[in-house]
Amino acid sequence: MQNPFFNKKNNIKINDILAILNLSKQKNNYVINDIKNLDSANINDITFFHSIKYLDSLKKTKCKFLITNKKFVLVVPKKINVIYVQNVLLSVSKITALFYPEALNDNFDSDVQDPNKKKYPGIKFGKNVLLGKNVRIGKKCSIGHNTIIEKNVKIGKNCNIGSNVIIKNTIIGNNTNILDGAILGKKGFGFFPEKSINTRYPHIGMVIVGNNVEIGCNNTIDRGSLTNTIIGDGTFLDNQVHIAHNVKIGKNCIITGQVGFAGSSSIGDRVMIGGQSGISGHITVGDNVQIGGGSGVIKNISSNSKVMGYPARNIRNFLKEYKSND
Repeated sequence: MQNPFFNKKNNIKINDILAILNLSKQKNNYVINDIKNLDSANINDITFFHSIKYLDSLKKTKCKFLITNKKFVLVVPKKINVIYVQNVLLSVSKITALFYPEALNDNFDSDVQDPNKKKYPGIKFGKNVLLGKNVRIGKKCSIGHNTIIEKNVKIGKNCNIGSNVIIKNTIIGNNTNILDGAILGKKGFGFFPEKSINTRYPHIGMVIVGNNVEIGCNNTIDRGSLTNTIIGDGTFLDNQVHIAHNVKIGKNCIITGQVGFAGSSSIGDRVMIGGQSGISGHITVGDNVQIGGGSGVIKNISSNSKVMGYPARNIRNFLKEYKSND
């Protein structure tokens, strides 16, 4: 899916990339189309590899230019042209900013205005609603008071958007409810701590919300960095849930209040998570998993499991330990 929210600079060459990384230029100054992750990169893109957990994706990638560290020299396929750096993610941040110079900003959309009701027949608008350019809203939707929907956002049919909602960099399906105070599509909390400064990572992804979803009051859903943050069809989020960049939540999940998802966690279908649980980043939770309230999930959870506690573990074991310590 083409990203409608961020303009990409074209005609970026491999030597432009090497220059911002303070590396020596190459004789073959190829044009690079884009920067993408291993799974989505095509032959003319540049990608990166920073953790052995993504080895399978590295073996399958179509990309011929790769940013990585020399500690991975033995696992990189020979067909790939490698650019070795000390800090992979910091280098990726610089390259992403080269392609998408506006992505570091999260400024408000200065072109929003009162909705032209002739353009949106049958849509119910509250007071003080502001819309950006090229906003698409499906039939039989309602938009609550003081809500701001920024440029190029797409909302499906039969959706109810509450009051004091901010939506940017987001595509929403049909029959979905966004309750009061929710914020969708802001930049994620991605940065690199250095000795003298914290360097921000550009976030060029979107938020994609499926059909028949409910997003509770005061939820915050960050857009993706290179990939998208996704909420699957039929999933319900309670109030005050935070979903970080690149999180993938499957279909028909139930997420109760004050649950937090760290970046790049992946949640299967029909998962139920109790209140005030925390899901660590870059882990996978399978299908049909039940996670008890207040749990801390710090490793992968296989499908059809019931877990609880910190660290989250089989619920029977947790209850036995709890009783033995009582």
